[in-house]
Amino acid sequence: MEHLGHYVDGARVAGSSGRTADVFNPATGEVQAKLALASKAEVDDIVARAAAAQPKWGATNPQRRARVMMKVVELLNRDMDKLAEALSREHGKTFPDAKGDVQRGLEVIEFCIGAPHLLKGDYTDGAGPGIDMYSMRQPLGVVCGITPFNFPAMIPLWKAGPALASGNAFILKPSERAPSVPLMLAEIFKEAGLPDGCFQVINGDKEAVDAILDNETVQAVGFVGSTPIAAYIYERGCANGKRVQCFGGAKNHMIIMPDADMEQAADALVGAGYGAAGERCMAISVAVPVGEETADRLIAALKPRVEALKVGPYTAGDDVDYGPLVTAAAKANVERLVQTGIDQGAELVIDGRDFSLQGYEEGFFVGPHLFDRVTKDMDIYTTEIFGPVLSTVRADTYEEAIGLAMDHEYGNGTAIFTRDGDTARDFASRINIGMVGINVPIPVPLAYHTFGGWKKSGFGDLNQHGTDGFKFYTRTKTVTARWPSGIKEGAALNFQAMD
Repeated sequence: MEHLGHYVDGARVAGSSGRTADVFNPATGEVQAKLALASKAEVDDIVARAAAAQPKWGATNPQRRARVMMKVVELLNRDMDKLAEALSREHGKTFPDAKGDVQRGLEVIEFCIGAPHLLKGDYTDGAGPGIDMYSMRQPLGVVCGITPFNFPAMIPLWKAGPALASGNAFILKPSERAPSVPLMLAEIFKEAGLPDGCFQVINGDKEAVDAILDNETVQAVGFVGSTPIAAYIYERGCANGKRVQCFGGAKNHMIIMPDADMEQAADALVGAGYGAAGERCMAISVAVPVGEETADRLIAALKPRVEALKVGPYTAGDDVDYGPLVTAAAKANVERLVQTGIDQGAELVIDGRDFSLQGYEEGFFVGPHLFDRVTKDMDIYTTEIFGPVLSTVRADTYEEAIGLAMDHEYGNGTAIFTRDGDTARDFASRINIGMVGINVPIPVPLAYHTFGGWKKSGFGDLNQHGTDGFKFYTRTKTVTARWPSGIKEGAALNFQAMD
């Protein structure tokens, strides 16, 4: 049995609280590791160590910090398969999907190589008589990222890259369900030249989170997870005077117009709805075909595609479409919501409730489900299921369809499939959702743009990565300078006679 602790001052250390959590293999249901859970005293000690290391790193010029990011990119590419295998073993996602998890985090680190340019301030010459004015972007000090189980590489890298490139010390509190990759990432940063103490990993549960939120040294907290916890962290962190950004749940709608390429739309829905077993905050969980004919054609196109999905462990090969859910509790929650949908009158077109995989009966696998004729009062519509369940809500008109997405409490991502440019432009302009896809099912922005949802999907003023990442992890100092005149006349070289 493997025992996992924390990463402190450049080395793995055992926990001292005496409390542990089980880390499962989702494919088999077996406990594969014991994870130490930090106490408040451990958190405070690790934060203090980070605070001691930060000033020297913060005083390192941005170009040298960028060179560390360059080396991290090289090492992430070197260890891609190793990281992906560890990720799949704890999370359950397929090996190609796990590599994609690492890759999308790596791309943010590539963007952070441009830190010298992104951290430049502004300068005004001659703001007044003999007065110059300039601004500087400076690190906050010690900052923290609290990250979810579903992207154990990508989201920690989204947080760590801008934070460290800006000169902060970074503390990562990853999900206790998938802790191995975050520890490996910290080791990669050390190998790349990051000084000890500047990247610490604290494993823990709510006790550790509360200790981070209450610690006066921690200046900023970034979080990704469910909306109730996002709201809690945002409120408690702000109440303690911290800078906080929190990203919560989602219920992402994809509108299919009558003129859409139905084969393309169906392929997109299957990938976006069932990839990673639906455990993505950017998953499409609601399909909204406009018109009965469109809906009938969509269901006809979806049914054979969903029935053909291959579900299995990551070890079964790269042709596996998705793997197990992360825990038995996650599986039970999805099954409960599926039954609720049936009880409330939705039409279950594809029933995955009896799915069983020979040799993996104790694993947390859930078969694919497809609902039709879902209405907006049903639990499977209002609730984020976070599983391989796609709900179809039929709309009579475009206005009704866009209204469904706009009226939902979540505003993370959305998409429309259409051949009409005017409809697409209207949709992109009017929709009150943070990330929009036009014939793109999962509109996750690339590293040089920013990622963030609206409404109850996002709390705070700034998004993740892109230029917002550097704004979040720095603060602006403005200097007004005036120098006394006279010395510019220069020195007299001739012998001066006495008056």
